Amino acid sequence: MALEIERKFLVLDDSYKHEAFSKSHIVQGYICKERGKTVRVRIRDNQGFITIKGPSNQGGIVRYEFEQEIPLADAKELMKLCEPGIIDKTRWLVKIDEHTFEVDEFHGDHQNLVIAEVELKDINESPKIPHFIGKEVTGIRCYYNSQLQTFAYRNDPSFNG
Repeated sequence: MALEIERKFLVLDDSYKHEAFSKSHIVQGYICKERGKTVRVRIRDNQGFITIKGPSNQGGIVRYEFEQEIPLADAKELMKLCEPGIIDKTRWLVKIDEHTFEVDEFHGDHQNLVIAEVELKDINESPKIPHFIGKEVTGIRCYYNSQLQTFAYRNDPSFNG
């Protein structure tokens, strides 16, 4: 079984852009989004992906994840089946020692939201935290992409991050 072990953080400033070794544009939507299971369609630059995620445990750090590359044309068609509220973001990759931090800079309704994720091999692993990282938000549901899909971050007074 494929497990995703990751921690999430808010980002303090845009210095990560100068340290990034790669960036890509991502558009994603959700075909199914229920508590404990999601089916996501993603277009990253010119590649399509479908991802199935299970429920989180261990304080939101660990969950089942299956991801498969699919033809770009299929991903574009599947996007038409997604629930309203497409996520649009730029992903910057920053290498810190043996870890890669994925820094997502959100656009549109989520302008000014920047979240970094780092995948771990083990739940007890302690990655070196870069200087641009702020508050940890691992396990806080309002920061899950599947939750961001349902409201406008910059305009939602009920946001409880």
